[in-house]
Amino acid sequence: MACTKRQPPQSLFESSLFEAVQTSSLFPDSKTFPDCVPKRSMADILSDYDRLSASDSFDLAAFVSENFELPDRPTSHFRADSTRSLDAHIRALWPVLTRPADAAVSEDSRVPLPKPYVVPGGRFSEIYYWDSYFTMLGLRAEGDHERVKSMVENFAFLIDRIGHIPNGNRTYYLSRSQPPFFSLMVTLVAEQDPASLQRYLPQLVKEHGFWMKGQANVTAPGQAFERVVMMGDGTYLNRYWDDNSTPRPEAFKEDVIEQQKSGRQPEDIYRDLRAGAESGWDFSSRWLADSTTLHTIRTTEIIPVDLNALMFHLESTIASAYREAKDSDKERTYRSLASNRRRALLTFMWDPDKNFFVDFDWTAQKPTGTKTLAGMFPFFIGFPQRDLAEKAAVVLENDFLHPGGLTTTLVHTGQQWDAPNGWAPLQWVSYKALRHYGQGALAQKVRARWLRQNERVYERTGKMMEKYNVMDTTLLAGGGEYPNQDGFGWTNGVYLAMKADSVH
Repeated sequence: MACTKRQPPQSLFESSLFEAVQTSSLFPDSKTFPDCVPKRSMADILSDYDRLSASDSFDLAAFVSENFELPDRPTSHFRADSTRSLDAHIRALWPVLTRPADAAVSEDSRVPLPKPYVVPGGRFSEIYYWDSYFTMLGLRAEGDHERVKSMVENFAFLIDRIGHIPNGNRTYYLSRSQPPFFSLMVTLVAEQDPASLQRYLPQLVKEHGFWMKGQANVTAPGQAFERVVMMGDGTYLNRYWDDNSTPRPEAFKEDVIEQQKSGRQPEDIYRDLRAGAESGWDFSSRWLADSTTLHTIRTTEIIPVDLNALMFHLESTIASAYREAKDSDKERTYRSLASNRRRALLTFMWDPDKNFFVDFDWTAQKPTGTKTLAGMFPFFIGFPQRDLAEKAAVVLENDFLHPGGLTTTLVHTGQQWDAPNGWAPLQWVSYKALRHYGQGALAQKVRARWLRQNERVYERTGKMMEKYNVMDTTLLAGGGEYPNQDGFGWTNGVYLAMKADSVH
């Protein structure tokens, strides 16, 4: 009987070559190999690997070098000019961080985009979803409305093509998204072009549909399906999720190690690690069962306050778009959804003992009680709750504010989204939230301290960083799965936006 020849896998990420490279530490950064560009047909490369790798003389490093080009990292060839001001440094970086429209077909992991876009920098050589909103703020402050519009066009394209905006435009990111900022991006563009709300209404509705997918499968309080959870009062809220439950390709070895340490079912911990990546807070004590150890991660058990505040904004924006379209029935539908979500946020996530919004543990049916800067998102998107905002402002100043700005959480775990680190997007969210509710003096403190910390580090290093140590301003930020990155898209954007948005 003739043997059937086994066909090699067509996807690099499903191959034995990929596992061999990622577990061998051939590259110090696990993201390098997923971003490599094949020099010839991937099917041929994988077939040759299967044929050659059984040999005792096989050299993995030589094979990879022969068949793949290393990814070109933004800012890797950029040299800062110490005579430039920080503003001039950022302006010089925009062209370095900008990518032209992609070629339509590619053998690498990049998902081609039809318009130019700005990448964060460092190891991040693709567009990222929530990063891009904060980058856009800086471009808007510079009057570069065309580049802002082209980035929104790319995200609308992704929604139409894929059904949602992925974590980034890489094929290995397609199974998850990131905090849903698309409605805020559309609102940003609508400042210059009021017709944008109507133009992007189909994509706004599709974005909402992605997050609410499977709602019909959730029929009783305490049930969940993918990103949808039913609360005790029958309201639907959202959690972070990932459609896959395997190690992340860009952190393959790290995920396998965490699974081995945990003793948990692989699909459970991998899903929670991936959901943590969808949150953008990868990683933080807010997702950890013991508040300390990464392998206790339980992201899918948490209903995040920031995600649901952004969903409230999305539903409210869709309602406004339908009002402009004079479709009163659909406007009422989305107003009702937004109203129900707002009520649920106040019911389940406002902690009167902490005087702060916190996440909700839907499996234990109680608030987590953990204070993080995510608690400022309801005020950022404009909840009409001045009394609560005043209480939260006191907590923010007493607990979170340090010499370099606001710390992300109040605990030290070694994870990058914990103390002592501060991040540009959360400074902006908190700053704008304070301004919305008349807390101008505290907003000015946050602004002044964050801008000065950016300037201190630039004076010392000639770089804008992904994150900052806000507690000890003499030290750089650290923690997490990779070194602190420079560039850096959202830090540049928030710096310019804050300077242009001074508190009077």
